[in-house]
Amino acid sequence: MRRVSTGQQTFNVVNLVFLTVLALIMFLPFLNVLAQSFSSSEAVINGKVFFIPVEFTWINYQYVFSDASIWRSFGVTVYITVAGTLINLIATASLAYPVSRQEYVGRKYVVMLVLITMVFSAPLIPNFILMKNLHLTNSLWALLLPGAISAFNFFVMRAFFMQIPPEIIDSGRIDGCSEMRMIASIVLPLSKPVMASLGIFYAVGHWNTYMAALYYLNKPALWPLQVKLNQLIAADDINIDPSASQFSTLAHSNPEGIKMATIIIATIPIVLIYPFLQRHFVKGMMIGSVKS
Repeated sequence: MRRVSTGQQTFNVVNLVFLTVLALIMFLPFLNVLAQSFSSSEAVINGKVFFIPVEFTWINYQYVFSDASIWRSFGVTVYITVAGTLINLIATASLAYPVSRQEYVGRKYVVMLVLITMVFSAPLIPNFILMKNLHLTNSLWALLLPGAISAFNFFVMRAFFMQIPPEIIDSGRIDGCSEMRMIASIVLPLSKPVMASLGIFYAVGHWNTYMAALYYLNKPALWPLQVKLNQLIAADDINIDPSASQFSTLAHSNPEGIKMATIIIATIPIVLIYPFLQRHFVKGMMIGSVKS
């Protein structure tokens, strides 16, 4: 049994306390938002809600679920998250795999061009003019195509592909596999860790899409959930059918509770994805940490 030194024990205790405090700092604001979303308007207005709901109620969520505009924005966000992540992974892998193979003669120049985009980025106005000339404004393609390949994620995926033993690739070629079949049958199954890790990064980015939607989308029907959430928080844009007297009164008496419920609905789905990909995500984070 290995004996742990006093210094190591002290470090472990200090590290545990620090990480616990850091986790609480991150979690308690979310817990406060959750508590307010389940509290009555009187409790929220009077500042009685901290981390436990006061006068528990579902009315705030009933309001949110009855608002068609929120559901429409939620659907847009789900669509751009799923479609955008697929486009990102396919495009990134399509560029990263060729430049990871030694037989690709021009790989150094491609890598240099991608590296330049990390150092120098185009300003907003030229980007907007380009999107307008390509007729992508007021289209969801404006949220999907411009960021199809992230330079940082490209280098991460390239580093992973470079770690695949060339003997595996050569064995596939000897067995008569075409390049596409070899990628589908050998390379991609071995790439689940990096695909899962980068998929999370891409998905979170699409789920939180905000600035691009403000720049390129003028149609409210195309606004993602984050833009709708900003309306609720900043502009108090809370509307409901006047005939629904219960919700109409709620919109004026407890706008904060409705905002908190919307924040929870916008946060929970992307948080629930992580546990299913955690195993691959941890493996993906180790990419490049060990050199042979």
